[in-house]
Amino acid sequence: MPADLLDQFLNQGELVLRLLVAAALGAAIGFEREIHDHPAGTRTHLLVALGSTIFTVLSIYGFAGLLGPGEGTAPDPTRIAAQVVSGIGFLGAGAIIHYGTSIRGLTTAASLWATASIGLAVGAGDYVLGVVGAAIVVFSLWPLNVLVARVHRRPARVMRMRLALGRLEATGQVSEVLTAIGADLTAIQSRRVGAGRYEVELELRLPARVPLQTLVAQLNGLADAEVIESVEDVD
Repeated sequence: MPADLLDQFLNQGELVLRLLVAAALGAAIGFEREIHDHPAGTRTHLLVALGSTIFTVLSIYGFAGLLGPGEGTAPDPTRIAAQVVSGIGFLGAGAIIHYGTSIRGLTTAASLWATASIGLAVGAGDYVLGVVGAAIVVFSLWPLNVLVARVHRRPARVMRMRLALGRLEATGQVSEVLTAIGADLTAIQSRRVGAGRYEVELELRLPARVPLQTLVAQLNGLADAEVIESVEDVD
């Protein structure tokens, strides 16, 4: 095999290795997001890391030598990488979801942005920087998150709920559900709205660790109860 052909083959092998390393690092970050049921998971983060690596490799090697002496300004290898940094924001915005007054997905959007930077680093041949960056990202998403959650416990939320009951005695079952999930019932009012039909208004403190959907599902699972309205008191 001619020496120049061998060198070209080895160079291409090095670039393929960069793609594989970036894909593995992106998948590792995405796997953490996926097991915690976030919208952008393994495949999304893998593709972000892989795509940014390909763009970086192309910006460095893809256009080298296209212009001969005196034919103009040489291509700037940082231009494509700069567009990746700004363009990844659109993908991150798609991971952000609004739930009323609350917002979810900011951490996932940030992980996508960081994954793009890891792909850029690996694409430029800085393997150590990419591996260490990926390790820090995974640490911040999982162990650090657990540590922060233990240190900083969020206060209970004040909720107001309105239920329709088939019989007034069902309030006992409602109270049992609230006790089982650790909610504190602070106020209750009931009124009869028809034959065998009652409406009950509850004010309670719901632990931050308990999703509102879980409480609603458990109450709707009772034979004679149905949640009509649930509102978080933001005041």
